[in-house]
Amino acid sequence: MRKLVYYIASTLDGFIAGPDGADPTGPDGFWPVPADYVQHLITEYPETLPAPARAALDITDGGTHFDTVLEGRRSYEIGLRAGLTDAYPHLRHLVFSRTLNESPDPAVELVADDPVATVRELKQQDGRGIWLMGGAELAGVLYSEIDELIVKLSPMTIGAGIPLFSDKAVFDPCGWELTDHTVLKCGAIFLTYARRTAAE
Repeated sequence: MRKLVYYIASTLDGFIAGPDGADPTGPDGFWPVPADYVQHLITEYPETLPAPARAALDITDGGTHFDTVLEGRRSYEIGLRAGLTDAYPHLRHLVFSRTLNESPDPAVELVADDPVATVRELKQQDGRGIWLMGGAELAGVLYSEIDELIVKLSPMTIGAGIPLFSDKAVFDPCGWELTDHTVLKCGAIFLTYARRTAAE
């Protein structure tokens, strides 16, 4: 069965973006992206780089982790504002929205159905991992369906912003097993956790 993986960058104080929800690594962003961080993405997670970055870095590697990406409307609209109708044309791209009536890109699938039911269907299909890229609201709705967390922990704090999970998540304490970690010279840490089952 395929896994749903919440692969997301977070500050030390648990935020994935500032209070305005804008791209923190964009031209006006506050989140530095050091060279060794970028190199780690290229080497280990090339499929998670958006098309413009892949083109600029001459990346053709399809990666080994994911073949599908899921995001909510607000996250998708960050790309739209930057002129990208499909930031991940090398992946199957699903956007969850009940307000968008027509996809701005023929390759991007709009999903108005229940995200939980949709993810359960996707897990039954053949393929690689399913990348939940955000945002916090969709991650909150899918909290109970996440099989693996890959947190790209940045050595910074911002005090306030968009948390890892929105208040759409229910109170449901869950244990996670650290299965991998990589510490970069820039201070960023890639932490991989697998959800513990009730029997563990």
